[in-house]
Formats: sequence, C-alpha cells, structure tokens
Amino acid sequence: MDILHHLLSGFSSLFAWVPLLIILAGVMMGILVGVLPGLSPAMGVALLVPFSYGMSPLNAMILLVALYSAANYGGTITAIAINTPGTPSAIVSTFDGYPLTKQGEPGRALGASVMSSTIGGLTGTLVLVFFSVPLAKAALSFGPPEYFALAIFGLTIISSLSRGNYIKAFIATLIGLLLNTVGMDPFTGYLRFTFGVTELADGFGFIPALIGLFALSEIFLSIERTQTARRIVHKISGKMPSLKEMFRIKRVILQSSALGTLIGVIPGAGATIAAFIAYNEAKRTSKHPEKFGQGALEGVAASGAATSGSVGGALVPLLTLGIPGSAATAVLIGALMLHGLTPGPELFKDKATIVYGIFASLFIAYFFMLFLGILGNQIWIKIISAPKALLHPSILAIAVIGSYAVGNSMFDVWSCLGFGVLGWLLRRYDFPTAPVILGLILGFLAETNFRRALLMGDGTIFFTRPVSLAMIILAIVSLFWPIISEFLKKNHTHLDNKIPK
Repeated sequence: MDILHHLLSGFSSLFAWVPLLIILAGVMMGILVGVLPGLSPAMGVALLVPFSYGMSPLNAMILLVALYSAANYGGTITAIAINTPGTPSAIVSTFDGYPLTKQGEPGRALGASVMSSTIGGLTGTLVLVFFSVPLAKAALSFGPPEYFALAIFGLTIISSLSRGNYIKAFIATLIGLLLNTVGMDPFTGYLRFTFGVTELADGFGFIPALIGLFALSEIFLSIERTQTARRIVHKISGKMPSLKEMFRIKRVILQSSALGTLIGVIPGAGATIAAFIAYNEAKRTSKHPEKFGQGALEGVAASGAATSGSVGGALVPLLTLGIPGSAATAVLIGALMLHGLTPGPELFKDKATIVYGIFASLFIAYFFMLFLGILGNQIWIKIISAPKALLHPSILAIAVIGSYAVGNSMFDVWSCLGFGVLGWLLRRYDFPTAPVILGLILGFLAETNFRRALLMGDGTIFFTRPVSLAMIILAIVSLFWPIISEFLKKNHTHLDNKIPK
C-alpha cells in the first residue's frame, strides 16, 4: 500500500501545466534523437543535461527520463521506413518492418511498433515500481562467467537470422567477431590489426558500421538492380494494424516486454541485446516462424516491446543501487548528482516524492509517445512515398551526417562507406548483414568476460555457477532449435502418413 500511496503522490505532483509540457517536450525530443542516426539515447540525454541545470530536481529528471524512454522508440521509425536504424536496438525492427514497407504497408509496421513499444514501456515501468529492490539484488549476482554466457546466448540467435542458410549466417557472425578484434587489446593495451592507422586504436565505430551495413547497402543494392527511378510498390498504404491484429500477437508483446525488462536490469546488457533475444524467442515460439523476416507483425512487436521494456529495467539498478544499467543511465547518474540526488536505497527514503514522480512521469511519457507516434506515422508514410531518386540522396546525406556526428571525424564517414560496400557484397550473395552487427555488439562482451572468468578460475567455472550453466544450456537449445523443430515436424508428418485413414 505504501508504494501505491507514493505513486499517487508522484502523479499529483505532475498534474500541472509545467510538468506535463516538460514531459511532452522530452518525448518529442526523444523521438527526434531516435530518428537521427548518430544520436543515441545516451547522447541525447547528455546534450540536455546542461539545459536542465536551472530546473527543479523533479522537472529536470522527468525531462531527461522522458527523452530516454522515447528515443528508443524513435530509432524504430527510420528502421521501418527507410531501413536506417536510428539506434542500435532498432536494427531488429528492420528484419520485418522494412519488408512490410517494401510490400506497401508501412502503416501496419509503424503502428505495431508504437503500440508494442508503449506496452513494453508500461510493463517495464510497472516492474520498476513494484520490484526494484529484489531485481537489483539479483542483477548484482552476475559476474564475468554469467556475462560471457549471456553473450554466447545472444550469439546463438544467428539461427533466427539465417533465413534458412545457417552456414552463411555463421560466416557473417564470424566477420563481425573478427572486425571487433581491431583496436586496442582491453587487457594488455597492445594495438591489434590497426596497420598503423591511429584512428583504429578504438576499433571501428559502431554507429558508422550500423548505418553502412543497413542504409548504404540498401541504396547500393537498389542502384545495382536499377530501381533508383522506380518505386518499390505502386501504392503505399497508411492503414494501421487493427486492434484484432494486435490482440492476436498479445503473447509475443507480453513475452518480449518481460524479457526486455529482465535483460535491461542486468548492467551492461542493454536494449540491443534485449531486442535480439526477444526476437529470437518470438520466432522460436511462433506457430509460423517461416514468416519472420518476410514482414511478420510479431517480429516488429517483439523488437519494440523489448526495447522499451529495457528502459524500465535499466532504471532499476540505477535508482536502487546507483549502478548504471546502460550508457544513458550512466549519464542520468551524473544528472541526479548535479541536482543533489544520490542514487541508492537512501534516495527512496529521503526523496520519495521525486523518485515516484519519475515513475509517474514514465507512465505519462509512454501515453504521449503513443499519441505522437500514431499522428507522426502519416508524415513518415508521405516521406516513404517520395520517388527513390529523391529519397536515396536524402538517406545518403543522413548517413554521412550521422556518421560524422559520432566523433566529428571523416574517418567514421569513410568507415560508413566501407561497411556499406561490405553490406552490399554480403547481400548480393545472400549473406545476412544482421549477424555482422551481432558479432560487433557481443564480441567485446564475450571476449573481456571470458578472459576475466579465466582469471577467476579454470574453464569449469562456466559450468559450476548455476546462472552461467543455465544460460549455456539455453544457448545450446536456441542454436539447435530450428534443426530440432524441423526434425520433429518431419517425424510428425511421417507418423501421420503411416496412420491408416
């Protein structure tokens, strides 16, 4: 009852014109940050921190949290509309969202994305409100063996990204893992595979790689197939998914929301890993897994729900223990301290009004996001309908600006173009590009935690810790699940044929 009382108190402190306008402004800026490649949620929050200095602690935090929550959704808009993920976690939205756009139904994809993102965000917020402390304590039990097992579990979803060719998906993942080794060794400090190029000391920039592999490769492939002057489809429909359609995929939305929240709680895991794992589980448990990658609403919903769910999850260790669960929450810690608030158990006792005001602002922010998302869909559908001769140069300009904005470096722009060529070559010979990104994301997490775990003990440490062992078993099941399910299907069909009619 105390929690409900504090939550109602938090809502009452926000029902005035100024706080509501601040939340609305935060959501609008968050969507804009998400849409623009090169601006991550963490960068968006960091850019706003100086402007929050003159505000009251509550108003400052609701502005930053609203931006953070909406930025993750904003990244899915361009991913669906023009195959250009605005944020790393939005990569997963391209798998089924962009195919729906190519079929002339971007409205269904964009609608499913905003609805599932809202449900995922509200689920994450409910978990944040009611289960913060026990979840934060559980997250603290994660050590290097568990993080390594999590990374391996994440890498096994190549079976979902293979489109029927596991060998090609495996090769693409290896390319990503190999590219991840470029740069400074995290333990010894030695430079690896930089060939004297000083800009490679920190490895390849993730955002330029992301933009090149998805956005530029699409343009190069389209030019090669002489589609530049023609539209992909004759008619673009702005029709939203019906409530009946959304109700049919309720299980996927709730499952992905829960997964996203739980993975978000683990410090360092983040929205990207949550989106990939949720998509894999949605496909694995679907009655029609063959539709994934072809424009399945389930795939779009899984990504959106998990990404937004991870926001509430990432705030759990931040507010209860002062441990950042993601890059954006690391910036939020700085913002809290700037306003004289020290995250941790004492914050709930001494500043309960502010804490529950932040919780309440998340509920309001997600409803604003839903409203703005539905209104904004029509604008994006008009942009998609533009002739490709205009659209492709615009995407190229966004790609160049987004790559340069990451580190104000032309090297990142050339990297983006290089990854664009790599993506074009891979797609030309039917290699999926998503596993390359997966290798880049999880390579560092796997390598560093594998080496740390070996410093703690020998190789058996991965199998003597319950959580680590459970994740390794899940990884093995996930990797071989498509083969197992195919075998069971064939066996079932064979038995059916033997039964006399």
